[in-house]
Amino acid sequence: MSESSAAAAEAVAARFEELYGSAPDGVWAAPGRVNLIGEHTDYNDGFVMPFALPHTAVAAVSRRDDGVLRLHSDDIGGRVVELAVDDLAPESDKRWTAYPAGVVWALREAGHAVTGADVHLASSVPAGAGLSSSAALEVVVALALNDLFGLGLRGWQLARLSQRAENVYVGAPVGIMDQTASACCEAGHALFLDTRDLSQRQIPFDLAAEGMRLLVVDTQVKHSHSEGEYGKRREGCEKGAALLGVDALRDVPYEELDAALARLGDDEEVRRLVRHVVTEDHRVEQVVSLLESGDTRAIGPLLIEGHASLRDDFRVSCPELDLVVDTAVSAGALGARMTGGGFGGSAIVLVEEGDVPAVTKAVEEAFAAAGFTTPRVFEAVPSAGARRVR
Repeated sequence: MSESSAAAAEAVAARFEELYGSAPDGVWAAPGRVNLIGEHTDYNDGFVMPFALPHTAVAAVSRRDDGVLRLHSDDIGGRVVELAVDDLAPESDKRWTAYPAGVVWALREAGHAVTGADVHLASSVPAGAGLSSSAALEVVVALALNDLFGLGLRGWQLARLSQRAENVYVGAPVGIMDQTASACCEAGHALFLDTRDLSQRQIPFDLAAEGMRLLVVDTQVKHSHSEGEYGKRREGCEKGAALLGVDALRDVPYEELDAALARLGDDEEVRRLVRHVVTEDHRVEQVVSLLESGDTRAIGPLLIEGHASLRDDFRVSCPELDLVVDTAVSAGALGARMTGGGFGGSAIVLVEEGDVPAVTKAVEEAFAAAGFTTPRVFEAVPSAGARRVR
């Protein structure tokens, strides 16, 4: 554990003791994630390739056996929120507390005897930046409760339950990628995940060793998965699968895409959604092949191609994200694309190590010229998934 991680764990534990009057039973951390490639494919049973960030949600937690759940977050402030676990019900809470409370609800609904907890949280994952701050919050609480109540659940099971918390309790129709990345990623690797059967393969991804860097550009444009546009696209994908007679768009072979689009007739919106998902799954497989063959620089054009598909077919980009991609590529980046659900959030930029200052400067100057809020730029380093830290 790094010095900064140890300090964060100590600070969260100390604050827990101030709030609740005793030391926590333990401290856990779960990371946000960057998705290298594979966007809006997870709820179509497709392929994704995220990796974990060093930015984490940290939770100090103690077990309770009296049916009381007490929640506090340094990021939100305010008083400790007290809930009765027996009263937890889907979509009954529109506050931040719905995320940790939803995990307790999901565990109990699955038959696990979680009888309450005291929880204090602090997160360094930027909220609304498309880096899965909500998934990190869910997974860290799920892991803590798994340990404290001896549930014996594995990472992928905690991810499934965390996804259910967000889908049903919070009411946001997210796929399984974010929670699985937070729970299961390994340092120095990207996670090749089949979201249908949850099979995983850790793909070595050490850009520094090859003289490259991956930058995250947080546009500072906030988004929310629970808003209607995300749900509309998911419904459109489900409509496309139904019209094509398949269980999910993952089942449409890339080689048969043109024929599938022809069968959809003049439903242009569904045709665009189907085209993105099928080509994006193919891009994930291409990136895996290139990384495993050691041809990392060759993934750059696939990132650019993926952004164009998200912009033109799935229509989830925005002017700020497009400006990052266009400017970075013009300034010499190997590749760039938006990452996350869209409608704001972040873009990723693959660059040669020596080009980092010039590309960063070009993006910042382009934002200033356009009158946009100054973006936050930082390096994305593939990091460890959820773990106990104290």
